[in-house]
Amino acid sequence: MKTLLFLLIFFAWLVYYAFTAASIGLEYLDEPARQLWLAGYSVIGICALASLVVYRRLSDNGWPNAVVKYTVHTLIAVFLGMLATAAVMFVGDVLIGIKAVFTGLHVAWAAPASAESTVISRSPFVGQLALFSGGLLFLGLLYGVSRRYRYQVRTVQVPIGGLPKAFHGLRVVQLSDIHSGSFDNPAAVRRGVDKVMALKPDLILFSGDLVNNRADEFEPYLDIFTHLRAPLGVYSVLGNHDYGDYVRWPSLAAKQENLRRLMDYQRRAGWQLLLNESTTLHKDGDYLTLLGVENWSGRGAFSRYGNLTRALSGTSRNQPAILLSHDPSHWMAEVVTTHPQIVLTLSGHTHGMQFGFESRWLRWSPVQYFYKQWAGLYQQGRQYLYVNRGFGFLGYLGRLGMPPEITLLELVRA
Repeated sequence: MKTLLFLLIFFAWLVYYAFTAASIGLEYLDEPARQLWLAGYSVIGICALASLVVYRRLSDNGWPNAVVKYTVHTLIAVFLGMLATAAVMFVGDVLIGIKAVFTGLHVAWAAPASAESTVISRSPFVGQLALFSGGLLFLGLLYGVSRRYRYQVRTVQVPIGGLPKAFHGLRVVQLSDIHSGSFDNPAAVRRGVDKVMALKPDLILFSGDLVNNRADEFEPYLDIFTHLRAPLGVYSVLGNHDYGDYVRWPSLAAKQENLRRLMDYQRRAGWQLLLNESTTLHKDGDYLTLLGVENWSGRGAFSRYGNLTRALSGTSRNQPAILLSHDPSHWMAEVVTTHPQIVLTLSGHTHGMQFGFESRWLRWSPVQYFYKQWAGLYQQGRQYLYVNRGFGFLGYLGRLGMPPEITLLELVRA
């Protein structure tokens, strides 16, 4: 009930401020033209609001064709543009309110002023700025669609305390969040896989979310991902989307069969799936422990299937270990300080929200307000976490300022 009330208030706020911005921002137009533009904006805005419901239904049950898919996603981009428009207009009203308070105090303590002199109204410029901001975000999101297959290789050197000599300089490629159900360009995906193999990795690790919901989403891309090969193997874990938790299944048996098929697809691709277990990597007489847990989140909204204690059973506390765990919040919740032998944790999940910007001086994405560790390398003492920004995409069919990532980690002795 509280959630429904919040949504109603939110949508009322959104509609009011988005349409107020349009009404005020278009005041410079002649009346017939202004009414026409407002009518068009209203129709598109209503369709954008309805697209959220349509998206939820079709994303669960499958898209009938590409036209419907891209139309709905375009309308969602319109919705996000309206959200930016409403936010700017709201800030304008807040500033007007602050100005009104100070003006009222001035009138109360200074010489009396006429009623006309104390009237504060909305400026058409604020409405135009709000519309411009919303339009800019909308166009940016459309541009981001063209960037969704522009895979970026990020090379990171990680100093590992106690790393066996034979593993110094080990080249590890991490992939995460493939989300094969969102793909629509096999040739582009193949180019991404070829880019991985061109790095000549010693080991390939996948940190979960192979599909959006259903195992069969991966089948058209199975042959492509079978080309992933490395001397020390290809290992994977499950992410929160791999369990089919976000679909209404006809029965529990159907859901379990979906998960069984997903695991079978990974084995057919030549990957070794780690389900709360460990394996030992051997090289030139030395060995390194690799752990993999099922999805475990430090945030209550996501599932906790993982069991780190079980994965660690039988391993030595005196030997460094690498952990594959899909959700980065697991690192602070169960790994750091508690298990010092886990020197490097590899996660994904956040996608960098597929939106943001990163420079030498500043990094920002909305996801940072939900996850403290959201992209890149983090350190706590002698323990490291790397959060991959994701190979695929989900929801938004693009990436704006947050390109899909292939991570090359070079392990060196600290």
